[in-house]
Amino acid sequence: MQRDGHAFIISACEKAVALTSGGVFATCSRPKRKFSMNVQRLPEAIEAAPLPRRKTVGVDVGGVMVGGGAPIVVQSMTNTDTADVESTAQQVAALARAGSELVRITVDRDEAAAAVPLIRDRLAQMRVKVPLIGDFHYIGHKLLAQHPACAEALDKYRINPGNVGFREKRDRQFGSIIEMAIKYGKPVRIGVNWGSLDQELLTSLMDENARAADPLPAGAVMREAMVQSGLLSGARAEEIGLPRDRIILSAKVSGVQDLIACYRMLSARSDYAIHLGLTEAGMGSKGIVASSAALGILLQEGIGDTIRISLTPEPGGDRSLEVKVAQEILQTMGFRAFVPIVAACPGCGRTTSTVFQELAKDIQGYLSSSMPVWRETYPGVEELKVAVMGCIVNGPGESKHADIGISLPGTGEQPTAPVFIDGQKAMTLRGPTLVADFKKLVEDYIDRRYGGGKQQDHAA
Repeated sequence: MQRDGHAFIISACEKAVALTSGGVFATCSRPKRKFSMNVQRLPEAIEAAPLPRRKTVGVDVGGVMVGGGAPIVVQSMTNTDTADVESTAQQVAALARAGSELVRITVDRDEAAAAVPLIRDRLAQMRVKVPLIGDFHYIGHKLLAQHPACAEALDKYRINPGNVGFREKRDRQFGSIIEMAIKYGKPVRIGVNWGSLDQELLTSLMDENARAADPLPAGAVMREAMVQSGLLSGARAEEIGLPRDRIILSAKVSGVQDLIACYRMLSARSDYAIHLGLTEAGMGSKGIVASSAALGILLQEGIGDTIRISLTPEPGGDRSLEVKVAQEILQTMGFRAFVPIVAACPGCGRTTSTVFQELAKDIQGYLSSSMPVWRETYPGVEELKVAVMGCIVNGPGESKHADIGISLPGTGEQPTAPVFIDGQKAMTLRGPTLVADFKKLVEDYIDRRYGGGKQQDHAA
């Protein structure tokens, strides 16, 4: 079927007929059967891209720009006892090496506050440079005032307006933290969380809603309280003297739809830089899916300047998983590139062999483990796309779309594997060394494309 002006031409049977955009009854002489179609004019092209990023005021966090059109930043948080300097420094280093561009640590008591400058020194000894964020609740004003070295060593303060103080103490203690941020030139994230929402504000809005002729659902009032808490706190910080380019807002809840609604409201009513995150996302696949669903929608709408995936780790599990998930969300949506992508088919009855699965896993692991070195020697290699496919159905086509790809034989197919490089069939691999041969081809391609053939020249 081909398009010709406003009509479609069907030429698959002996009698070809033109179908107008209004649709006509068409008959084929072979086979002898009738069918009808309503053919509509193709719609305007839909761009395969997210909506433009919302314009926000950029905030410099220890040399990493958040907002203001900068790339969306990945951040994470430690779960060590901050007073344990070595354990915390090691976890910060692991998170940074995994790709976390900002790392938050808990500062909950004097021992933790005293440890912060020591952690900074230990990171310097380890040659790890990553901005540190102090997470304060309840007594942040005291800790910052009593531990000036901590206040100086941190690159940003995170405060929760719901527990910074209560009643008459709230404004005073909030103001104290903001004044410390001004004194030391630090930005502040005002992080609202529905688990510790300002109850005085919520009660006031609930009472006002109850008097309304057409009251809103309780959930809508709570979301409004979340947004107002952030915006009022941001405005109060500015009144005290903290510049707008040192303020980041967040409004975290654990429900996906509530989170989406809160951030839509927040971004529509301010130009503060926005930190995205689904709080208490949960463990394993549940936490990954919930965070991906919520943040994916918001990012697609242009909302968000930095993200954190709040996964509950398995006991003794790898904390850096949250960094990997955040990177994969941004990369799969096309916002950033962190590591080469390996496309692989899911497998079916045509792929009873596990060769393609083993090769895909091997190549993905090899590329990921090599990235710390490759970032320095092969600039741009994170954009590489590799395909490892399992049979003839989609294998050749998908491999052509990759920079380098291989289509392995499926069940009952000839034991050969065509390799495609830059969209063209380059060779066919076969035999017991097939896996090793393809891995070598990937290495050579990376060296040739991103390193100018330096390794090959050295070998020669």
